Amino acid sequence: MEDFSAFVGLSRTTVSKYFNDPSSVRKNTRSAIEVALKKSDFRPSMFAVNLNRRRSNILGVIIPNSTDPFYMALTRRIELIANEAGFLAFVLSSDGRAEMEDQAIQTFKSMNIAGAIIAPLGVQSHHRILAELGSSIPLIYVDSPLDETSSFVGTDNRQSFRLIVDYLCRSGELPCYFAMPLVNNNAQARQDAYVEAMQQFKMKPSIVPVTDARSWDFEKFGFDEALRILKGQGFPTRTVLCANDRVAFGVIAAAYQLGLKVGHGADCDMRVAGHDDHPLSRYACPPITTVAQNYNEIGRLAIELLLHRLDEKAANPGSERILLNAELMLRSSA
Repeated sequence: MEDFSAFVGLSRTTVSKYFNDPSSVRKNTRSAIEVALKKSDFRPSMFAVNLNRRRSNILGVIIPNSTDPFYMALTRRIELIANEAGFLAFVLSSDGRAEMEDQAIQTFKSMNIAGAIIAPLGVQSHHRILAELGSSIPLIYVDSPLDETSSFVGTDNRQSFRLIVDYLCRSGELPCYFAMPLVNNNAQARQDAYVEAMQQFKMKPSIVPVTDARSWDFEKFGFDEALRILKGQGFPTRTVLCANDRVAFGVIAAAYQLGLKVGHGADCDMRVAGHDDHPLSRYACPPITTVAQNYNEIGRLAIELLLHRLDEKAANPGSERILLNAELMLRSSA
């Protein structure tokens, strides 16, 4: 900054004012600085600037899997709105591992971020480290809450499972439940939501016994487990409700390999339904009956809640939980 100030022939204070807010200096001064920038190719270090600011313009986002279409859609929405508000969103992946989640948090602390949106691992997360982060900056959880007191934006699993269970019970054989690996709090929450929905409709829940796993490779998990089950005693009923669409992909693939027909009809061997409305679920063979999460709305509400917290100038002025309803998507798999 000293070298550039000498190069442009202005005081460091004036140059600093320009970089913080170009409109804060006179038009002639702004023009002179911009001409000098082109000649010198000088660029201030964004990280150094934010370390010196009382309030950073960097927001942190931590997701557990950067290749999952749900998280890709979510972060894209967050980044767009953050950018419009004058913030830069940095996205890091925990890769489904608590130590990587911790590392991402430490990285963001070193960047002096203003606030963060986190899709936590939950069952594996180190709650103390997340609590320390939440005590210093505004923190919003998405997809699955860390606990009952954390600020959260996500799908109402109880509503979504009532919706899909109601349809499956009315339209054919009662659904058994095929769980997802225990990688975050959604795994248990969705199983509990299925049980509650079945009991509300005066039906007996039926949980399919599956291998205890911590893998984010949901398709392989669904395929391997379904193949094992179908080669053995089979599913408890001919209607299988999967914890998410990615598990359902695997179940359908296993049925196909064994020559079983999946669909809703007298000539079909079994029905398969999912949850989430994965972008490829409508193109599966057969297309998957599921419930759709509103990815864009979750992202919008999360970033707007975080920006509101930043305006309040308080790390944790109180917890807020926003639960969104899902929409039933009827397709030919169930």
